[in-house]
Amino acid sequence: MAEDYSKYLDPKILNKVGNLEVKARLIVEGFMSGLHESPYKGSSVEFAEHREYVPGDDIRYLDWKVYAKSDRYYIKEFEEETNLKAYVVVDTSNSMTYTGGEANKTSKLDYAKYVAASILYLVQKQRDAGALVTFGDGVRSFLPPSSSGAHFRNCMKELTEAPAEGETDLGAIFNEIAERLRSRSLVIILSDLFDDNEEGMLRGLHRMAHRGHDVVVFHVLDKDELEFPFERMTRFEGLEIDERILADPRALREAYMNELSEFQTRMKSACLSGRMDYQVLDTSRPLDLALSTYLAQRAGTR
Repeated sequence: MAEDYSKYLDPKILNKVGNLEVKARLIVEGFMSGLHESPYKGSSVEFAEHREYVPGDDIRYLDWKVYAKSDRYYIKEFEEETNLKAYVVVDTSNSMTYTGGEANKTSKLDYAKYVAASILYLVQKQRDAGALVTFGDGVRSFLPPSSSGAHFRNCMKELTEAPAEGETDLGAIFNEIAERLRSRSLVIILSDLFDDNEEGMLRGLHRMAHRGHDVVVFHVLDKDELEFPFERMTRFEGLEIDERILADPRALREAYMNELSEFQTRMKSACLSGRMDYQVLDTSRPLDLALSTYLAQRAGTR
């Protein structure tokens, strides 16, 4: 039986966010994002595919041979024709599997995959180039940017099949991704940001921003992690380390909440200082509301 690679494309979400464009605040390749006048003209670009002509398209790129055969107008699209390259980076490490043991509850990983699929859909809808990167203990998949339908389907396949495994070193991962980005891009990171080396992680993020990329950090957290609602004696188990602790959560809650608040404050401050967006995503919040609210706010900043 064929796999359903549209699993993470929720129609309810797409209906609410579909009219909002994903655009970069910064200048990409010398042109304002969202404007589809290619800075790449001539034979140096690689042909990607045809799409049906729509009013406003440059008639210089009509394929008259296709018209002669089909009596319909089609435009030649090129791999470098888009102004915006959007890299969606998804953390698939073990800590992202947390659900709190509740039945039918969405894990952080599935929530991140829904966000990733929705953004890639919007990017392709506006004929920009989407890319997908997944990582755990290292970069697992790196699908370079393209606006073709076949590439989009490959991204959906990769999202559907990407397993959760490994303990991650976010600083090393972000540095590697920064090295592999060839041109200024929109980089959207979906992660719970759990890493023992906070300083290294922030250096990796700042390295991307300093190279001219427009970086968005979605801090994906479960409601349990945000509110620490535990009351009875609880056994806490590590998802990335083999460690178990039996403790009274009531004795830990105040210290935990203070540490979480300080951590989020440090993340937000570091992102703002690097001209990066920082947004907490609570997996208990309807994804369509969280995503549409953020995209509307982002559009309003330009």
